[in-house]
Amino acid sequence: MRLTRVVLFFVALIMGLGFYRLVDYLLEDLEFQTFQATEESMVDSAQLLAAMVETNWEDPMTLEKVFTDARERDFEAQIFQKMKTEVGLDAYLTDAKGIVIFDSGNPENRGKSFLKWRDVKKTLGGEYGTRSTRANEHEPDSSVMFIGAPIYQSEEIVGCLSVYKSQQDVIPFVQARRKQIIQSVVLIGLGILALIAAVFVWLFRPVGQLTDYARAITRGERRSRPNVGVGREVNTLANALHDMRETLEGREQADQYVQTLTHELKSPLAAIQGAAELLNEDMPAKDRARFLENIRSQTARCERLTHRLLELSAVEAQTHLEVSHEFDFVARCLQSIEALKPLAETHEVELKAELPKQQPYRGNELLLGSALNHVIENAVQFSPDGGTVLFEMKTTTDELVISIKDNGPGIPDFAAERAFERFYSYRPEHQNAHKGNGLGLAFVREVAELHHGSAEIATHPDGGTIAKLRFPIPAKD
Repeated sequence: MRLTRVVLFFVALIMGLGFYRLVDYLLEDLEFQTFQATEESMVDSAQLLAAMVETNWEDPMTLEKVFTDARERDFEAQIFQKMKTEVGLDAYLTDAKGIVIFDSGNPENRGKSFLKWRDVKKTLGGEYGTRSTRANEHEPDSSVMFIGAPIYQSEEIVGCLSVYKSQQDVIPFVQARRKQIIQSVVLIGLGILALIAAVFVWLFRPVGQLTDYARAITRGERRSRPNVGVGREVNTLANALHDMRETLEGREQADQYVQTLTHELKSPLAAIQGAAELLNEDMPAKDRARFLENIRSQTARCERLTHRLLELSAVEAQTHLEVSHEFDFVARCLQSIEALKPLAETHEVELKAELPKQQPYRGNELLLGSALNHVIENAVQFSPDGGTVLFEMKTTTDELVISIKDNGPGIPDFAAERAFERFYSYRPEHQNAHKGNGLGLAFVREVAELHHGSAEIATHPDGGTIAKLRFPIPAKD
């Protein structure tokens, strides 16, 4: 129970901090967005009133009648939790010199110069004029927003009409929305927390049983799988632990796999370290170039080893063919041959192919292509300069056979028997190519077996080595 309480405490703490940050962000942004929306509507109002004044510029005091009539109107507007019953927007009008002609909210300002105010100065200058000024410097909530709009006559600015609105008229809406956000977030948080608590309580007992079971496996004890109830999700975990116990017997093989890999990496790493240390000494440029080339080749060897190991482990992890689709096997073979032509040209080896026009097949095209690449690469590397690698495909009613033959020295029987073992690599003493990492053919065998096929390699009666890949062809209905 202690574990559950600790987990619940941390879950509640993380959720609380997360929801606090969310609420803080929403509330902080709420006021800004509200004032933005207010400013947008005030811009529209200023432009509408300015257009009205422009049509009656000879008698600008008609604006006074508009505001007087608006304040005498009776209306009720329910906005969130506030009932709005009176107009909260005012306006003042100045001439081209910034002298106030009319002020609906403060009639005593008539005749004063407002040219110092940003909304008037910028508007008369042809710019967007806006400002926010506190009515009382000591009260942050006493700010009043002003938006100016120009008055045009004969395409010249002859005055400024500014609408203004106290933020106190907007704050109640912000507060109502803030309260609504806080309540919603708190309810959501409590609901999620209650759900998590219920899940933990529901799972705690079977998880405790599985924990004891796992500890028993660690101690090497033989204990039957606990009964955690029918239909519970923890049955998946129980089955996984049971399967893990059964597969622990293969741990020795996994350790051997890692030890062999470590051993294979020692040689190239030692060669790289030795060459790097020698490069610190003074030596002829020819020798330095030779050591640098040695570092590059050994680095490439390590890279090939790790890449092929990852490739092989990914295939070995599949108990069945996970991805399968129908494709043209002949086209896939031609792609592999084309991909290996640059390597063959480097070794002065000719690649020949005897293939049917088309061969539909269902399988994993990517894996089969990689397997073909490995076999062709081996054949090219074992071929002498000026040699030939022949790629053939033959089909029967129930089998597809791919043969890849080189005219190299052939492979002894003892090497052919172990050719598909991991990390086993055979190279004749006179072979110029570097020793392989022994993973390519192991990968080929795994791919063939995933497709319910087989892979074999032997010395051809006429000389050279021949590798064969056999894949069953399902009978057609």
